[in-house]
Amino acid sequence: MRKYLFMIPLFFHSIFHGQQSKKLLPCYDLTDVLKVEPTPLYKQHLDASKSFNVKLLKTTSTVQKYINSGKFHSIKRSGKGYKVQKLDYSRAWMVSKGKATLEKIGAKFSKATKGHTFTVSSITRTLEDQCRLRRVNSNASLGISSHNYGNSFDISYVRFNGVLKSNPKMEAALEKVLKYYADAGQIYYIKERQQSCFHVTVRNY
Repeated sequence: MRKYLFMIPLFFHSIFHGQQSKKLLPCYDLTDVLKVEPTPLYKQHLDASKSFNVKLLKTTSTVQKYINSGKFHSIKRSGKGYKVQKLDYSRAWMVSKGKATLEKIGAKFSKATKGHTFTVSSITRTLEDQCRLRRVNSNASLGISSHNYGNSFDISYVRFNGVLKSNPKMEAALEKVLKYYADAGQIYYIKERQQSCFHVTVRNY
């Protein structure tokens, strides 16, 4: 009887540590991620991201390292002209130029629309965040994203003033502001149809 009682804790010990080791494994294969070739349009976003001397963000600890060093700056939940929605698959941190540019875009949009706000739907993501996102959204990027470097964010073009609803007038006003900063050499942006957002990457201007 004593022999069996001794074996039971060993059995649960091996299960527990087996589960722990599974949790420690990344949910993505970095080799597969790196194999995905970006489109020519998206390559300029990645090139801009790499110019900030931020290494590919793989895990929470890599993000924390840049926070601790002062390289990443916290993004407020709301500011002039914008609100940040609850972020389940990204983090409200960016390089200083990313934060400043978001604030400039928000202020210019607010002025152009007499006080309206747009919604930021995604900011900085690690490869682990991206992997979790793909589990619920098959349209999420399979390869490296400019979100993985701390200088990109998404702005919904179907959610203004906190209301989820198509608003062509506000959408046009938002794109006009984005075009202004793109023409000034400060950002790149792509209109993503499936995600109903503008993907914005801040350049190291």
